[in-house]
Amino acid sequence: MCRIFGFRSVMQSQVHRSLVSADNAFMRQSERHPDGWGVAYYLAQAPHVVKGASAAFGDQLFKHVSGIVTSETVLAHLRKATQGELSTINTHPFQYGHWVFAHNGNIAGFAEIRDVLLAKIPPVLRRFILGTTDSEVLFYLLLGKMAQRCELHRPGYPLADIAASVRETVAEISALAGPICEDSGGSPSLTYLTFVLTNGHAMLAHQGGKELYFSTHKARCPERDTCPHFAPECETPADHGFISHLLLSSEPLQGDNVWVEMRPREMIGADARMQVQRFLP
Repeated sequence: MCRIFGFRSVMQSQVHRSLVSADNAFMRQSERHPDGWGVAYYLAQAPHVVKGASAAFGDQLFKHVSGIVTSETVLAHLRKATQGELSTINTHPFQYGHWVFAHNGNIAGFAEIRDVLLAKIPPVLRRFILGTTDSEVLFYLLLGKMAQRCELHRPGYPLADIAASVRETVAEISALAGPICEDSGGSPSLTYLTFVLTNGHAMLAHQGGKELYFSTHKARCPERDTCPHFAPECETPADHGFISHLLLSSEPLQGDNVWVEMRPREMIGADARMQVQRFLP
């Protein structure tokens, strides 16, 4: 299916290596996930989303964008389509206000339950759905649950409220489409709800059956003697408290980061103060 890359840091950083130049970088993965790409990054606290409906490895715009992105928050996606035609409007990440969202998975029997799911989304949000994918409906269903708990445009949206909204959204979809398939190699027609959501301040990932890995530290930072932001947290494992960065990826990327595989139904995120929380199943 698709591939996801998420980055949240205390400092603005380039992500060119992760997206383009590493041996198993995002661009190389697009040879197996050729149905579109998207990169969202934040400048001056505002999201900028750039997409293409072709494969990233052959798209000069992807290479150009990946080369200039320097941000504290980045969310990128490679699409291998399961629902909806190939088009820019169906390409991830999807955006609403400051929130951007990328999904790796599928909602089983989506065509039959689409209208039921749409009816559960508040009309004020539903009217912004532009494409035909299950992923975009999932995004707006989640936003509707979040709006019941806190103002969506609040920069410091609480991480625990996002996690609670995710649990509720997943439960509603599972009641209609069947439970999450916890075998990542299972039939692509089953339900998988692996995704990442961010507003540039908070970032949360949910492992919904498709592989997802996270990293909060490096074995040894190669810039430890020169980086003004270096702290012990940069080289210390953590699943709560302050971290200097949070990386998320559908497969471990080569480099100095130490990767941990998430379990099905597990969530991990960092809030606006870079306090990490891990929500176990």
